[in-house]
Amino acid sequence: MASNEKEPLLKVEGLKQYFKMSASYTVKAVDDVSFSLYPGETYGLVGESGSGKSTIGRSLIRLYKPTAGKILFDGHEISGKLSSADNKFLRTNMQMIFQDPMACLNPRKKVGEIIGEGLDIHHLYKTRAEREEKILSILKKVGLAPEHIDRYPHQFSGGQRQRVGIARALILNPKLIIADECISALDVSIQAQVVNLLKDIQAETGTAYLFIAHDLSMVKYISDRIGVLHLGHLLETGTTEEIFSNPLHPYTKSLMSAIPRPNPVVEKNRSIMTYNYEDSGLDYNKGTMHCVGGSHYVLGTDEDLKSFQK
Repeated sequence: MASNEKEPLLKVEGLKQYFKMSASYTVKAVDDVSFSLYPGETYGLVGESGSGKSTIGRSLIRLYKPTAGKILFDGHEISGKLSSADNKFLRTNMQMIFQDPMACLNPRKKVGEIIGEGLDIHHLYKTRAEREEKILSILKKVGLAPEHIDRYPHQFSGGQRQRVGIARALILNPKLIIADECISALDVSIQAQVVNLLKDIQAETGTAYLFIAHDLSMVKYISDRIGVLHLGHLLETGTTEEIFSNPLHPYTKSLMSAIPRPNPVVEKNRSIMTYNYEDSGLDYNKGTMHCVGGSHYVLGTDEDLKSFQK
């Protein structure tokens, strides 16, 4: 677990990602989001579909050009126009695991070619033997066999394909991996295997994760700190213990109330809290992030904060 005394590996300040749909309509997918992620840490981003989680991940890795804001990654500013040196640094030190384990793999290429593509692009080997050794080593690390190197993606199960995606991200030994809903398409038993694999790899390599998901139980299990998103705004952030033991924002409380309990007696009496932004009386654009203890922050005005704490 990272210490806040360290310098952040990733620092996001006022990130905005807008998409102009027509002359009169713009979608504000991400609106003024700020957070930090420390070396060796897992930061979980949670929220309902359409809240802006995946858009943040794609903006950070520059699949989208950010509309506004500042992104610092290991001392390099990556939010503006990238120099060739900064682009190479970003591409080798930040990687992404995508949501759909089939759509993100080229069906015409063998697994060895898919995993080794990053090595080829950045010329990170001297001989073909060294290249193959690196690929076989990373296959073993993610729990695949050496003979899998010559198979095509369609010859694997969903869990195995996601392991290929993880291997592709790990081969360059990145400092940060953005895991974008990387377990949502998998069976529950396979989800546990993949998350445990990610934790083992983090313990071994010290890689930091931005873990994007909507499964709160899994986020609680893997994350050191959590950020709660709604309508493109970061509403609450803090350590996993702070968020789960003392949620303050009404939206966070509604998410927590929806988590099923394994105890049938408790589950029978569980009350689900509903939240509707239009009826809440809150205005995300007027609020600021207030520290409410430790690393726990919540978005709102002074009056909002008083009502949250009642």
